Amino acid sequence: MKNLTLTGIILLLISALLFYFTTNFELEEIKLSHFMGVMAGIGIGLIIGGIIGYISKGSSLKAEQKKKEMLQLQKEKLEIEKQAAELAQQQSYPPVEDTQKQNPLN
Repeated sequence: MKNLTLTGIILLLISALLFYFTTNFELEEIKLSHFMGVMAGIGIGLIIGGIIGYISKGSSLKAEQKKKEMLQLQKEKLEIEKQAAELAQQQSYPPVEDTQKQNPLN
């Protein structure tokens, strides 16, 4: 957006310079065509600004969606790691019933 603002300021300065060159530096020579040019410039600027705003909003929404997906994947990874740790713990310790069957002296 900063680049867009800088471009807008540069174009505004160029248009002001061209305006004064076409009127021979006299404000008395302002005609209807000058106002039509100003209105056309504003219209074109609004159209271009709307398109650029739509594109930048779309890309920011896509980036936010990717960020949410990454967070969801990280949560799922943690859950899977917890489940794997629980399974490993259950497999490393034999069940209590099996140890009692193996030691009939108790």
